[in-house]
Amino acid sequence: MFKNKLVFAGFASVSLALGACGAEEAAEVEEADAGAGEVTEEMEVLEVATSADFPPFESRNTEGDFVGFDIDLANYIADELGYDLEITDMKFDGLIGALQSERVDMVISGMSATDERKENVDFSTAYHHSGEMFLTQAGSDIDTLEDLEGTVVGVQLGTIQEDGAQKLLEEEDLNFELKALDNAGLLIQELMSGRIDVVYMDESVATGYIEEQGLEGFADPTTSSPGMAVAFPKGSELVDEVNAVLAEAEESGYLAELEEKWLSEEE
Repeated sequence: MFKNKLVFAGFASVSLALGACGAEEAAEVEEADAGAGEVTEEMEVLEVATSADFPPFESRNTEGDFVGFDIDLANYIADELGYDLEITDMKFDGLIGALQSERVDMVISGMSATDERKENVDFSTAYHHSGEMFLTQAGSDIDTLEDLEGTVVGVQLGTIQEDGAQKLLEEEDLNFELKALDNAGLLIQELMSGRIDVVYMDESVATGYIEEQGLEGFADPTTSSPGMAVAFPKGSELVDEVNAVLAEAEESGYLAELEEKWLSEEE
């Protein structure tokens, strides 16, 4: 689905000119501005959804503008394909549903292309690979999987970390309380206040919180990320187009530039 943006350049000025002069003068104005009252451009708007609580991939700055690795990449994709970009912020666990109902054209939100998600949406090729990490307060004695026993582990709803934590409970025979919230920033607040003992999240994002908040953490040795990718409604014609742009971005070094800009201090 694309939304058309119609540009009526010069329509108002021509109408005013015609109303202010006689028939002969009006004819001259109309001839001089032939076509000025017509639609001069029809632009397709690429509607993109994200969950802007996941720095450095997507968040809002102090002015309320979207910023981050994914935001830069979304703008790059739109520019390369000749679309205007419109970004909608929503909860992460609602992104797949937004694609399935075709309310948006694509999702770029640090989303991993898991097999389970591929049953419901299509994905581009991966544009970034990262691992998973367990975050704790400084000075915590939780630094192995076994130390999770008896703790409260927080995850973000709808993420691969939520699925991963469930697998740890089932397959690693660990016993901890799982607490799922819909906002990554809220998870950090809960950790800092002591209501959560551990936060399980993407390693790139977690490393940023370690540096900013003075937290500690350890990598999850049980997982390997399928890679972050752009998501689309099933059968979207955009998949091939975006894949071509991503291949070009890789070849030109643009993806490496984004890594350097947004992740060099985190990784």
